[in-house]
Amino acid sequence: MPYQRRIVDDMLDELFPHLAAIALEGAKGVGKTATASRRAETIFSLNRPGQREALAANLDYIIEVPAPVLIDEWQLEPAVWDRVRTAVDDDATGGRFLLAGSAGPRPGVQIHSGSGRIVGLQLRPLSFSERGLVIPEVSLRGLLAGEPQPMQGHSTISLSGYTDEILASGFPGIRTLPERARNLQLDSYIARIVDRELAENGVSVRRPEALLAWLTAYGAATSTDASYSRILDAATAGQPDKPARATVDVYREHLTRIFVLDPIPAWIPVFNPMKRLTHAPKHHLVDPALAARLVKIGRDGLLRGDGLPVSASTGTWLGALFESLVTQSVRIYAAAADAQIGHLRTKDTAREIDLVVEGEDRRVVAIEVKLGGRVTDHDVRHLNWLQRVLGDRLAERLVVTTGDYAYRRPDGVAVLPFGLLGP
Repeated sequence: MPYQRRIVDDMLDELFPHLAAIALEGAKGVGKTATASRRAETIFSLNRPGQREALAANLDYIIEVPAPVLIDEWQLEPAVWDRVRTAVDDDATGGRFLLAGSAGPRPGVQIHSGSGRIVGLQLRPLSFSERGLVIPEVSLRGLLAGEPQPMQGHSTISLSGYTDEILASGFPGIRTLPERARNLQLDSYIARIVDRELAENGVSVRRPEALLAWLTAYGAATSTDASYSRILDAATAGQPDKPARATVDVYREHLTRIFVLDPIPAWIPVFNPMKRLTHAPKHHLVDPALAARLVKIGRDGLLRGDGLPVSASTGTWLGALFESLVTQSVRIYAAAADAQIGHLRTKDTAREIDLVVEGEDRRVVAIEVKLGGRVTDHDVRHLNWLQRVLGDRLAERLVVTTGDYAYRRPDGVAVLPFGLLGP
């Protein structure tokens, strides 16, 4: 399969010639090795025991071979990280090392942070614009910079098309498979997390079925900030023998460490003109296709509206998954613009905005996600409230939809089919 260029490739083209070491981090299957290996002269694959043992016996080998050097799955031999760090201390010439990792170090393993020597970039599954389905016409970077963007145009992606993309996933090696094979691969991905992934990363899972039930409940809470106690109750409904809260906290900590959980933090502005904002994260898996497979509602069921409503804001289960698809892409676009992303919710739930993107100069793009194409005054009321609060700091108010056409409402809110949004 030919390599599909990623947004992170542009970042690497710009940064790697000037930085001695970059760590590409992310869940298994997102394409870290394929992206990094295109820039490497020498590759060490530490998931191959022979290569791992040879490198562990002579860590200095990384500075003796032709650069750039890719060290794949570096966390399997954590001492490599520190050796790269000291190598950069000795010679900070750009373009020397790439490290690819699908987890942080095992519990109890201490390494130097690498601050100032190793720069981290997170790679996620393919964003919508990277899938090549439609050419985006509106740039998130441009919106943050206050550059005029054409709020016009037509998207050829329908609601059923977005549904297909949710279920196909953004994993490059999975999404192009026939439907049955793809579903089996996604189910296998989940099974591996439960049966092997955590154990391989030093975490003992005594009751895999309890972990799977909790992960399923977490997936069902996609695009909400449901409390962890509520998720645990959903995972163990009718069971007198519930996992201890500490056990569940271990699940959550390590599923995040291997990049399977990808929650959105609450947005708390640095100079906070707003009070009583919640600090709870919004729940997302690394790819909404995993949530769909865990909950076991397929394409027809999603389009029929099957599944319990997740929250008042997302409405249907399909609405929650569409919001997760949008969130996955906006995170990638925001990273390319050196921006931070969060969600906004007041503690009294009176105000809620799905995504808030804040650039380095504190300019903000606020985004609501809407399943469907018709946008009413009710849908934009929180965006208009935020404009009153932030004033000129709010660069754009945007409603992302599954509709056909982009336009700007009389109140200035932009309405944009999701497929037309890009980095």
